[in-house]
Amino acid sequence: MMRHFGIYPRLIIAALILISSSALAFFAGMNMISRFTKARYEERIEFMAQYLSLNSELGILIGDQAMLAGLAGNLLTQQDIIRVVISDSHQEKLADERADSYSRLASQQNFFHASAPVKIKTTRGESNTFSWENAAKQNNTIGQVEIYYTANEINSLLKEIRHRFFLLYGALGSVLLVMFILLSHYLVKPIRQLVSAARQVAGGDLALRVAPGSLPETRELAEAFNAMLDSLSKTNSALEKAGREMIRQKTLAELGKFSLMIAHEIKNPLGIIKSSLDILKQDFSLSSENTMVSFIEDEIRRMNKMIEDFLEFARPTSPNFRETDIIMLIRDCVLRFELQTRGLTADFQLDLPDKPVILNIDPDLFTRVFSNIIKNALQITRGTGKIKIRTENNADTWKCFICDQGPGISPDDTGKIFEPFFTTRTTGTGLGLAYVFQVIKAHNGEISAENMENGGACFCISLPGE
Repeated sequence: MMRHFGIYPRLIIAALILISSSALAFFAGMNMISRFTKARYEERIEFMAQYLSLNSELGILIGDQAMLAGLAGNLLTQQDIIRVVISDSHQEKLADERADSYSRLASQQNFFHASAPVKIKTTRGESNTFSWENAAKQNNTIGQVEIYYTANEINSLLKEIRHRFFLLYGALGSVLLVMFILLSHYLVKPIRQLVSAARQVAGGDLALRVAPGSLPETRELAEAFNAMLDSLSKTNSALEKAGREMIRQKTLAELGKFSLMIAHEIKNPLGIIKSSLDILKQDFSLSSENTMVSFIEDEIRRMNKMIEDFLEFARPTSPNFRETDIIMLIRDCVLRFELQTRGLTADFQLDLPDKPVILNIDPDLFTRVFSNIIKNALQITRGTGKIKIRTENNADTWKCFICDQGPGISPDDTGKIFEPFFTTRTTGTGLGLAYVFQVIKAHNGEISAENMENGGACFCISLPGE
């Protein structure tokens, strides 16, 4: 049955059992105190009877009833004593003093009785202090004293003690129970949060983290749980990255096969078409200014460029590393595009250092890298606006930023722009940035793209430093 209860109900049940057990223990203690108190009260009455018997010896011997009545009357002043009787050896009552409540209590038989013999001493001059032992030795009984008493006062006192104890323990038990409930809730709350977080993580929310508790144990548990989620997220990211890399490698392999097919099945017939067109131009005296001839030549060039892009991307990238001034390389690439874009409003703004920056790269491959990125920037801005290029040279990393003033990158496309065949233009092959990514990876570098606050996209190339 208990195994179906959670931690919180179990703690509450344990608290109730603990409080109930302590209450039973206190009740048992109260009963012991009550019995002890009553026993001491009875001993007190017996002591008073013994004391009265010692003081009554002389009065019995001389038959002084007034003296005995005075002794009995004095004893009636004590609480709960309702009658005192002093008799001689012939059981003749020499004194019989009664309290006002005796008749009522006697009719209810609600009283107790204690008696003590009155014994004569062997030596008349002995002090009463030693008379109990001597009287016991001689056993010379000359009379008897009897004390009738009730336990009303002691019972009322014990009842009042029990009542106050019940009130006190009830209030204390309620406070303890409330405190225990609050404490249990305080202790169980972090565990419930962990359970809820575990369910959310099981649902796929790996970004969730648990707030550390205020207790060292719950804080340590939350930190261990968060560390597990961090490790799980890293593992999941590594698996996703490995999966993407496997897909990429498979795509490249398929692209290689496809490129060979293009080389054999398309490029050769395209060459024949180009040769045939040249012959027709000679036979019919046609020039490139002819509209139909111009269309055919443009389409042949476009198809040939597309085939070359496929073959270039599919060809394994094997950099020929050598020390190169990459700043000079960037300036040369920009100069070529400035010559090509004369008459357009494109404005190249360079923020490059004056001194050379020597890196161990393949200059031919990186010429194509910068050319592809700058070409994309010109195409996306239609040859207008500013294209800013700046570099940063840190202790272990060299970075280059190429930023344009185009419409930027769609958030849905940010993670796809470096994938093969992904393009947002109708005339593109989607292999330019994929080739850039491949070359930079072959140089142990990184490339990323993001949108700028003022509009436009910015590509960042990172390479190992000098």
